[in-house]
Formats: sequence, C-alpha cells, structure tokens
Amino acid sequence: MIEWFVFALIGAFTGIFAGLLGLGGGLIIVPALLFVFNWQGLPELYLIHMAIGTSLMTITITSLSSSYAHHQDHHVDWLLVKRLAPGLVIGSFAGAFVATILSSSLLQQCFAVYVLLMAISMWWSVVPTVDTSLLNRAPIFGFSTLAGCISALVGIGGGSLVVPYLVMAKQSIRRAIGTSAACGFAISIAAVIGFMVFGQTQEIPKTVWQTGFIHWQAFLGIIATSTLFSFWGAKLVKHLPVNILKRLFSFILLVIAIYLFS
Repeated sequence: MIEWFVFALIGAFTGIFAGLLGLGGGLIIVPALLFVFNWQGLPELYLIHMAIGTSLMTITITSLSSSYAHHQDHHVDWLLVKRLAPGLVIGSFAGAFVATILSSSLLQQCFAVYVLLMAISMWWSVVPTVDTSLLNRAPIFGFSTLAGCISALVGIGGGSLVVPYLVMAKQSIRRAIGTSAACGFAISIAAVIGFMVFGQTQEIPKTVWQTGFIHWQAFLGIIATSTLFSFWGAKLVKHLPVNILKRLFSFILLVIAIYLFS
C-alpha cells in the first residue's frame, strides 16, 4: 500500500512543478523513480531504464490532456504537428532501442547531461529567431528525428527541444508550446512501444506490474495525481514568484545532476 502512496506523491509534485514552472515531468519523475525502484529492490542493472520507460508512459496521458487544453485555446498548429510527427516517431522508437542496449551507467550519464543542461537553461529565457526555412521538409525531419531520439533516451515529452526550435522558426511562444504538447504524444507512444518491445528481449526479473521497461503500478500511481495537481500548480503562478522558484529549482537540478554523475 505504501508504494501507491509514494507514486501518488511523485505525481502530485510532478503536477505542481509542471503547472507552476512549465517543466516536463521527466525531470522529476525519472530521479524520483530511480530512488523508489532502488528502495523496492528492483534490479539495479535496469533501474534507469525502468524509470525512463515509465516516465514516458505517463507522458502519453499528460500530453493528451495538455494538447487538448491548448487546442481549445487554438494554440496547436496541427499542420506543424503533422510535419514533425514522422521524424518524432522514428527517432523515438530508435531512441528506445538505443536506450535498451546502453548500460545503466551510460544511460544514467545521458540523463544527467540533460538535467545539467536544463538547470543551466533556466537562467536564460530568450531564444533567438532564425528563419521560417527551419520548417521546410528536410530540416524539420532531421530535427524531429534527433529530438525524438533524445527524448526517448532521457524520458521526456520533447518540449524542451521542440519549443525552442519552433520559436527559432519564428512561431509565437504560445503556438510553439501548444504544438509541442501535441507532439509529446507522438514521442511518448512510439518510445513506450519501443521500451515494451525491446525491454522484453532483456533478461530481467519480471513482476506482475511490469511489461518490458514499463512499471504499471508507478504509472497508475503517478497519473492518478499529476494531472489534477498540474491545474493547481498553474493557478499558483499568479501568487508565487515563478522566476525565483525557477532559479531555486535549477540548483536542485544541479545537485541531481552531480549525484547522477557520481
């Protein structure tokens, strides 16, 4: 029973910080699940794989609710989603394959690098605009494939990659965020299928809550609270100093990155 409470608590914190700071859930879910799975005594060799795969599974749900909300506000460019989706799906599936064959230590270092970069990026919010040619077929396919691969490797919905790219392509920030939210589903569903399929080929002890590298109990516990608390976090934006909180959270991410590198 205590496991359900712990997973629900992770979901609550994830939802609050996602709504308050606009952060992707993977930054919180993956480190938290690493700790909990280790506490549960799951195979250390595959802790990070399970944490990343499960994080992506939660994104399949949160991306749907988020993209629906943005669609209601007319902030999703579905034509851009259509252009981005093929590369995102291919890249995410390939990234899941790469993740499953990487060693635990190497995959953990990949995630640590991402956390470190996110900690640094919180101190700079300005993204330079470049040109709308970034939305042409060749560059957008190349970018989306790479973004999907990276997202699958570190367990994120791709917002930290897609949003800056679309802003560079002279899209409004609201349109970029809304479009990125819709892209999160394409990334997560392809990556989850990959983590399920390729995870089955690994010699890992199976439990009733596990399919490949997806831990269903953790998934259900997290989504039970994350969506609800994300709405609450969004409402807190009006009452709390968000910029200061971002700076503080960046220090927390820095500590997490240093711990993961050790």
